[in-house]
Amino acid sequence: MTRWAQSLIKLSNYEVETLQKRLAEIADVRAQVEMRLAMLHAEGEAEQAAAAQDPSLGWRIVSYMEALKVRMEAVRHDLRQIQAEEQGARDALAQAFETQKKYEQVAEQAQVLAAKKAGRLEAAQMDELGLRRVAGGR
Repeated sequence: MTRWAQSLIKLSNYEVETLQKRLAEIADVRAQVEMRLAMLHAEGEAEQAAAAQDPSLGWRIVSYMEALKVRMEAVRHDLRQIQAEEQGARDALAQAFETQKKYEQVAEQAQVLAAKKAGRLEAAQMDELGLRRVAGGR
């Protein structure tokens, strides 16, 4: 394999690894945001249950639920942004894999062509040797 092909493949491997790490980081952040959303939902249910048990808290629950709705919408907005970023990272990773595959195919094709060229050269040398022997035998 030629040096340039090795260099391209090495660079593309590095890019793939970097993008895989970035995708994993984004997935971790998404999981944290999803957990935060689940916690807010659980808090809302707990407050509703407490308000149902204690009528004196009933007047507060309406304001609490409105504020909770705003907080949950902010978290959902963050989640949508993270999902878009994750999709972009997935697309970039897919593109990097395609590029890596192209480089590997070009390197493989270069090896095949070099082997064919070496085979043709060897055949030509053998033909020349055969012609010399035939010419020398006369």
